[in-house]
Amino acid sequence: MPKMPSARAELQALQAALAAEHAAVYGYGVAGAMLTGADNAAARGDWESHMTARDTLQAMITKLGAAPAAASAAYRLPFTVHDARSARRLAAALEDGVTRAYLGLVAVTNQTLRTFGALAMQEPAKRAAAWRGSTVAFPGMPATALGSRLASPGPVSPGPVGPSPASSGPVSPGPAGAQARA
Repeated sequence: MPKMPSARAELQALQAALAAEHAAVYGYGVAGAMLTGADNAAARGDWESHMTARDTLQAMITKLGAAPAAASAAYRLPFTVHDARSARRLAAALEDGVTRAYLGLVAVTNQTLRTFGALAMQEPAKRAAAWRGSTVAFPGMPATALGSRLASPGPVSPGPVGPSPASSGPVSPGPAGAQARA
């Protein structure tokens, strides 16, 4: 029996979130190689968080009777990462991508998945703000989707943003870097 359209949409949204987590795990390996000190430690913690989220999504997809999408061997980065500054920009971009992917889960009809997506997008939105040093209106939503009246003219300072609790502890192998936290 074919899957219902809503079940298909739910599975597609879960797979999209998984793909974003795979990309973040890869991307933090690249970013981390350019970071030192506290930035390195923060990137390691964020890398760990994405591996945990990836594993959770894989289990959810498997429970639905589907095969989780495999990670790619490599990912195209949005720009060249050649120093600590570009590595921090990449970390923010990775977190934005994960936030957007979880926003897709908020749009499905299944209330449990909607709640999961709404809660899951909070941490990457915080991490993106920490890496960027500021936040944006409606994290995860492209400014063009907000319309001209609601679109933010730019980043909004969130005030002090501290590292997430998961950003401590050694991990290996993994990114050699961490993010600048405001």
